[in-house]
Amino acid sequence: MGELLRGGTGVAPAPPADLVAAPGYGARRMYQAYLAAWSRHVDPVLTGPQFAVLSAIRAYPESDQSSLAGAVALDTSTMADVCRRMERRGLIERTESPRDARRKILSLTDDGAAALVEVTRRTRRLDAELLAAVPDDRRSEIAGLLNTLGAHWEAVAERTSLPGND
Repeated sequence: MGELLRGGTGVAPAPPADLVAAPGYGARRMYQAYLAAWSRHVDPVLTGPQFAVLSAIRAYPESDQSSLAGAVALDTSTMADVCRRMERRGLIERTESPRDARRKILSLTDDGAAALVEVTRRTRRLDAELLAAVPDDRRSEIAGLLNTLGAHWEAVAERTSLPGND
């Protein structure tokens, strides 16, 4: 085993059992694989968060940037950076709210709407392939469970301490 870890055979060791049992390890592996699959099969330039913002703008037209940040699970400063990049690429327009100049109202440009249609098509194909190992009748259940876990993990991240750490 020691020789294996020093690179003597070139074969990667299996991850330790306690690591495999940790949900964060599984989540990180899935996320890394998802990013690689997204870049290869969906779009190497448009990111998942950018796609989420475009989708939210389509779903909630004329909403402000801060309000949509929560809908796409981004903090407001990350949302601002994502929106600036998409505005520079001509995918969205940001205009001042007539009621509050500090608020930026978001809208899709024609290029943004076209990109969203194409990326949505590719994303749905990727989604189907990612869930191909799951029986058809359980796919929406699995997607729901992942979102439930995401919301719970976000809440845990906001806590100042965990039980037993008092």
